[in-house]
Amino acid sequence: MSFQEIFIQQVVNGLLLGSFYGLVALGYSMVYGIVKLLNFAHADVYMVGGFCSLTLLTLFKDTFLGNSWTGIVVSMLITMVIVGLLGVVIERIAYKPLREAPRLSLLITALGVSMILYNSVMVVTGGEYRAYKTGLGFQGISIGSVFVTHTQIILTVAAVALMLVLHLFITKTMYGKAMRAISMDLDCCRLMGVNCNKIIALTFFVGTALAASAGTMAGVYYGSLHFFMGFVIGIKAFTAAVIGGIGIIPGAMLGGLLLGLLESFGTQIPFIGSEWKDVFSFSILIIILIFKPTGLLGKKESERM
Repeated sequence: MSFQEIFIQQVVNGLLLGSFYGLVALGYSMVYGIVKLLNFAHADVYMVGGFCSLTLLTLFKDTFLGNSWTGIVVSMLITMVIVGLLGVVIERIAYKPLREAPRLSLLITALGVSMILYNSVMVVTGGEYRAYKTGLGFQGISIGSVFVTHTQIILTVAAVALMLVLHLFITKTMYGKAMRAISMDLDCCRLMGVNCNKIIALTFFVGTALAASAGTMAGVYYGSLHFFMGFVIGIKAFTAAVIGGIGIIPGAMLGGLLLGLLESFGTQIPFIGSEWKDVFSFSILIIILIFKPTGLLGKKESERM
């Protein structure tokens, strides 16, 4: 393959991978921006979303929806609602009672929720991989020696579209403005009559719904699911959120896409390859944080006494 063909192939791979990271990273940033919580259970919500959509798609297989794009889209939308409600339940039961507690208590609780989720799925699945069977073919577009499947194109476009819809929701709607206001001063918003509990619940719903959509897309793309699949992508998505600026929505999008492209192009660097791509990515993270500790789009904040 020529340099140009390799470049195109890695851009496609990087954008698709980065879109998965970005969708999950958005949840980290939204929750941290509102309640200053590093929700490490978020990656396991991504995993639950994958299994939930697989269950629905299996049910749709013998109906008029089928297990092609129609069935996949419907199962993903239903999964986003179900898992979004799961996120609200988790926030109400596990996080809301500890909202005024030390941050370490919240962090330990988040780790506990994570263990509950992935161990529950492990028991249900017997710890085995589950095939994500779809009726999609392998048709695509050829550009010289580069072959891009229609599945890759649709998944990338869908992920970017979800990110843009979220950005418009945050910047243009009253609920989005309320989220941004609470992230700046929760107590002041309470005094101004904002229903903060409702807005925080909505934040968890939206964040977990996006993670569920990423879990569905990952199942379609990779063709299999595992109860521990959230661990690696959780670390990567958190890294993406930090690179872009934790708590900043555009930063999570930018960080996810950037990390995906770095990983993709890192495999083409001599002496790195696919075995060292994670080392390469995290090395870039360290370099960015050395020179820009708040992330690419982050700003220094002065804490009020």
